[in-house]
Amino acid sequence: MDKLVKFIKALIVIVAAAMLCMICKDYYKDYKKAYNEEYTGTYHREGTDVEVTIPEGSSIKEAAGILYDKGLIKYKGAFVDRYQESKFSGELKAGTYKLNTGMNTLEMIEIMCPVIDESGIIKKLVIPEGFSVDQIAARCAKEEICSKEDFLRAVNSVTAQDFEFLADIPSGTNVRYKLEGYLFPATYDIYKDTTAEDIVNMMLQAFKNYYTEEMQARAEELGMNSFEVLKRASMIEREAKLAEERPTIAGVINNRLNADMLLQIDSTVLYPLTDGMYDKTEVLYEDLEIDSPYNTYMYKGLPVGPICNPGLSCINAVLEPEEHSYLYYHVIDEETGKHIFTETMEEHEETMTQEDGSDDE
Repeated sequence: MDKLVKFIKALIVIVAAAMLCMICKDYYKDYKKAYNEEYTGTYHREGTDVEVTIPEGSSIKEAAGILYDKGLIKYKGAFVDRYQESKFSGELKAGTYKLNTGMNTLEMIEIMCPVIDESGIIKKLVIPEGFSVDQIAARCAKEEICSKEDFLRAVNSVTAQDFEFLADIPSGTNVRYKLEGYLFPATYDIYKDTTAEDIVNMMLQAFKNYYTEEMQARAEELGMNSFEVLKRASMIEREAKLAEERPTIAGVINNRLNADMLLQIDSTVLYPLTDGMYDKTEVLYEDLEIDSPYNTYMYKGLPVGPICNPGLSCINAVLEPEEHSYLYYHVIDEETGKHIFTETMEEHEETMTQEDGSDDE
């Protein structure tokens, strides 16, 4: 009798588990179907008009949250993915829009990313990866967009109240510019009425859009904030021409810091030596004596602040560094910028093909 009761109980558990699996399977199928419909759907149904306001400086994830709260979308991730994979990526505009609950997500994206008549664009401002604040100011002046003085004034007028990630910069830090590292390298549309303040805000907004929550979480996992990430990334940007070497150099930086060694990175000398213009390429022995908190030949640890404005590739190299035992590297091909990496000083010296201008670490 006891065996029969146990058998019946076991059978009930098995049946219940099977039913639960079926329910979960059906739920997942329904979820996947609804998610994909928002992600790729082209439907247009009867619906209700809803007015939404996207504040100035909102990221696409923040916009998705607003639409979700208004009942316009069910899956914020599907909306963000569709936006980022569409031709409208990077074109979200602040403003008040009338949307409808019957719209598909692409229709909503099109409305919130209005096409601007490019006839109003007078030129394109191209800021390469690795440009410093001073180089950007010089380019703005050369392109007759604004004076160097106006640009630098705009740079120095921004506070952490304007962009919250700037709170990562320690107060009282003796940096050349607090925004160094945060002015995202990209191509910017310049209109007749574009001001220096507009340019700086566009660059900071671009950094906010590209430095995602996932990247912030990864940085936190590594014990870093945005300021510390950008210090590392800026050195990698000035050191590495080849994308595949960037995670390797990130690993060298980590290894030297962990070994309590001086980083001895030439670009941290060139930054203060050239007032951020990098118009000198060769570092002489006497240059290494420049007393600057950026000089990693003189002071241990990272420089006091970023030494340029790095691109995504170098930022990602910091977040996903290569793990190895290298402590040294130097250029072996001046044309391509290719480096050779070694573990010991003896190996480093053996592989040096030239002493002067070798950009060695």
